[in-house]
Amino acid sequence: MKKVVEIVDVIDTAKVYTELNHVESGGICVFVGTVREFTNQEQVIALEFETYREMALKEMEKIVDTAIEKWNLNKVVLRHAVGEKGVAEPVVIVGASSAHRDACFEACRFLIDTLKETVPIWKKEKFKNKSVWVSAHP
Repeated sequence: MKKVVEIVDVIDTAKVYTELNHVESGGICVFVGTVREFTNQEQVIALEFETYREMALKEMEKIVDTAIEKWNLNKVVLRHAVGEKGVAEPVVIVGASSAHRDACFEACRFLIDTLKETVPIWKKEKFKNKSVWVSAHP
């Protein structure tokens, strides 16, 4: 297994180290995106994520393949959750392992930034008195 690309109902952050560990890797980097309690000084109750699964997975695969090639990565994880998520709950996890730390740091930044820019996953912020769809793209 060189890569894990998934859309899931629940993200298990505990298993990502095992998924990324590799005998030729001197570095493993992981980014976990979670639901924050406040947005623009308004209290968030939950976030809800929807996706066009087939298209999202295809785009996620492209992102991962690009990262593997560009940074010579040993393993990559790109996983996003769908459904309603409460405050402090993980919604996205990206990770990379490589021979050297610079590559996995740079790859993680690329993975999360590109996912947010190009993958059809939409986010609704739920507040006490309103709900707002916030994803401006893709």
